[in-house]
Amino acid sequence: MNANMTALEINADGVLNQGTFIPSPNHDARPDEAEVKLIVIHNISLPPGQYGGNGIIELFTNQLDPTAHPYYAEIHTLKVSSHFLIRRDGSVLQFVPCGLRAWHAGVSQWQGQERCNDFSVGIELEGCDTDTFTEAQYTQLQQLIAALKKRYPIAGIAGHSDIAPGRKTDPGPGFDWSRIA
Repeated sequence: MNANMTALEINADGVLNQGTFIPSPNHDARPDEAEVKLIVIHNISLPPGQYGGNGIIELFTNQLDPTAHPYYAEIHTLKVSSHFLIRRDGSVLQFVPCGLRAWHAGVSQWQGQERCNDFSVGIELEGCDTDTFTEAQYTQLQQLIAALKKRYPIAGIAGHSDIAPGRKTDPGPGFDWSRIA
């Protein structure tokens, strides 16, 4: 890490010390007994296969215009979010504090435990199944994972496809798992 860069840290409220916080209404309280122990890696691009716009932010904040793109007409009523989004340039956006349950995993299971949203943190990478991810994304992802492990008893890292097989395919074959080993 560059000597001028401050390490990523998650504060006691579950908010990242760097990046941009854009509050999503699509969250609720975790069950009382739930402990953050899983990181789920996703990919997303809106419109599909296009990068850099505000579609993801608008989806996670319930502001997606159904007339802005044909695909948006199908998804604009979804109530979804994630804790974090790492853009192609490595910038990090946070939508939900880690202590709250973001709505990112849907019907899911990990190591015999259902409802992964209850005990996981979701990280979206701006991308799609057919593309590789950028060096900047891997750098930020590695640092974000380290910060999460420092704050929470993380027991595993899984792809959305691992916790919802047959239903989800992300982060896709373009994701290099060895980069976060």
